[in-house]
Amino acid sequence: MTVDFLEPVSSRSTIQDEVYKRLRHALMSGHFEPGQTLTIAFLAETFRTSHMPVREALRRLTAENALVVVPNGSAKVPTVSLDGLNDLCLTRIALETLATKLAAERASPAERERFKTLMLEHEAATAARDLALMLAKNQEFHFAIYEACGSPVVVQFIQTLWLRFGPYMRMLSNYIEPLLVADGYRPSSHHRDLIAAMEADDSRAAVKAIEGDIKTTQGLLRRLCRNLVEDAPTRRRRDG
Repeated sequence: MTVDFLEPVSSRSTIQDEVYKRLRHALMSGHFEPGQTLTIAFLAETFRTSHMPVREALRRLTAENALVVVPNGSAKVPTVSLDGLNDLCLTRIALETLATKLAAERASPAERERFKTLMLEHEAATAARDLALMLAKNQEFHFAIYEACGSPVVVQFIQTLWLRFGPYMRMLSNYIEPLLVADGYRPSSHHRDLIAAMEADDSRAAVKAIEGDIKTTQGLLRRLCRNLVEDAPTRRRRDG
C-alpha cells in the first residue's frame, strides 16, 4: 500500500487536527481498499506521532461513519455493497444537484473561469495517464463548484457523503488504472456539459450535467459491485 500521502506531522499544537485532516482526505480520495484494517500502530508510525492523536482521529472518523471499529481498537474501511452504493448516490444526487443549481445562479466570473481551468487540468491529467492527479483534479473541480453555492451547510454534508464514498472511489480507481495505462479510458462529457451550462447561465442544464456525471459513475460501480458478489462463491471455494 502506498503511503506517500501520509506525511509525518511535526507541529505539536495542531497534531490531532492534522492527523484527522490528512487521514480524512486520504479516505475521501479512495487511498484505502474496502475492508482494509488501519492499525493504530501503523498510522502512528507513519505520522510519527504517539498513539493518542491517531486514536482520536479514528474515533472522529468512526463517528462520521467513514470507518468501522474493530475489536482491538483499530479501525476498518467499510466494505462496499450495491445497496450502499445506491443509497449514497441517491443522496449525492439530491445534494450535489442543489449545490450545482445554486452555483450556476451565484458563481462569479472568476469562479466560473476557475471551474473551466480545473476541467482542463482534469482532462490534461487523464491524457497524461496520471491517475492520482486525475482523481485529485476531479475532486477539486466538483468542490470548486459546490463551494460556490453559498451554503456551507450543503457543502459540509456533501463532504461527508464523499468521505463515505471513499471505498467506492478506491474500487473505481482500481478499475480505471489499467485502462488509463493502456490508453483505453476516456472521461465522460459531463464536465464539459456542465461548463457550457454555466457559461450559458442555464442552471437546469448544469443540474442535468452533474446528475449525469454521478449516474455514469454509479452505473460503472454497480457492475463492479455485482462482479464482487458473483465472484464471492468462487473465492470461498478456492480459499476453503
